[in-house]
Amino acid sequence: MSFVFPPPPRVALPVTGSDALFPVRRVYCVGRNYADHAIEMGADSREPPFFFSKPADALVAGGGDVPYPPLTGDLQHEVELVVALAAGGERIPVSQALDCVFGYAVGLDLTRRDLQQRAKEKGHPWDMAKGFDHSAPIGAITPLATSGHPLHGAIRLRVNGQLRQDGDLGQMSWKVAEIITNLSTYVHLQAGDLIFTGTPAGVSTVTRGDLLEATVAGVGELTVRLV
Repeated sequence: MSFVFPPPPRVALPVTGSDALFPVRRVYCVGRNYADHAIEMGADSREPPFFFSKPADALVAGGGDVPYPPLTGDLQHEVELVVALAAGGERIPVSQALDCVFGYAVGLDLTRRDLQQRAKEKGHPWDMAKGFDHSAPIGAITPLATSGHPLHGAIRLRVNGQLRQDGDLGQMSWKVAEIITNLSTYVHLQAGDLIFTGTPAGVSTVTRGDLLEATVAGVGELTVRLV
């Protein structure tokens, strides 16, 4: 097969304890999945899950230096547990949903909040607020055999050493199995899909030069410097 120009490389993530890479297909995100974050964003404490997407090439594997994006004066951090799927399907029962999971990672959903707010006010889509270049730093995937299914545990983010987000996975309004089940009613999930599962309260503005340190207990760590 020939192409009119060389195709971009396949997006893939490192796997803890393995030389094999995890090939990424699609990246889904859950909005307002922690009650305290929903409240700080002006929503009810628990609402049905809703989803948006980021392009796979927005992932920044391993973190490191991340360019500060253009056209924003209010870039905000959101630390999240990320689910990596090894199988999928449509209308997956809750009882079978966790069978699809390959492992977990810690990720950051970077958001141009000012662009998002303007889009909300006009009823426009959020794409340019959420799916911009380098908007999804992510750590190595920890296989299920190592992490298990983390139902509880600290999820935290520090900015320049100061604790900004300090939550627990047990505070998720919709658990991982429920998220997979609900999302599979909208799309046919497949191996290689990632799901960012939402963020606890404490999101705040960051700027060039800030050091972001994200952790999810039992899953991993991620460090990002905005440049």
